[in-house]
Amino acid sequence: VLVLLAFQDTVLVLPQQSQSIVIYTGWERHALVGSDVRLSCSFFSWRWTSDDVTFSWTYRPDGSRDSISIFHYTGGAAYLDNKGPFRDRVEFVGNPGRRDGSIVLKNLDFNDNGTFTCDAKNPPDIVGRPSSVRLLVFETVPIQAGVITGAIIGVVLGLLVLIVVIYYLMRFLVARRVFNLSVRSVSGGLAALCPGRRPEPEPIPGTETCVAKQKK
Repeated sequence: VLVLLAFQDTVLVLPQQSQSIVIYTGWERHALVGSDVRLSCSFFSWRWTSDDVTFSWTYRPDGSRDSISIFHYTGGAAYLDNKGPFRDRVEFVGNPGRRDGSIVLKNLDFNDNGTFTCDAKNPPDIVGRPSSVRLLVFETVPIQAGVITGAIIGVVLGLLVLIVVIYYLMRFLVARRVFNLSVRSVSGGLAALCPGRRPEPEPIPGTETCVAKQKK
């Protein structure tokens, strides 16, 4: 990208410096046969979103070294795969103005397992490493995933219940100790007011009765 600077009759052509761009996708996506899945792609750039922003998606099947292009966005238009394995099954759902180049894959099949790579450019920021997400298609939800999720939820709920029980137990023990100290303090006060006599089991105001009897 060049910047033109005019000074009277002289025109200077200066290159506009570019900075790196950081691209983000998910790490791994799971989906069921016949369902749709969204593959997200976004980027971070130090510059405003350019009108020339581009997004490109490629697909590499499991067990293959070769990648094929399935989607490209440039010049404000989306170009979808119309020949490869995702023909008529790719939909662009991103928003380039918000740096979103996400796509949706429809009617998934076991043959769709593989690695999907997104690359983005925001001129003059065009240097960056593409980001990849692996897609795993299942006939049913994997049992291991369900068991692990259930175990995690159970452990979290168990910890919350244990914390609540400990909290109320501590409150009970503290309240009991305070009550015992109060009873001992009242008993000691009655013994000091009525030496040699056994205080009557009356309410605390009854200490006056004890003193009155002693005076008689």
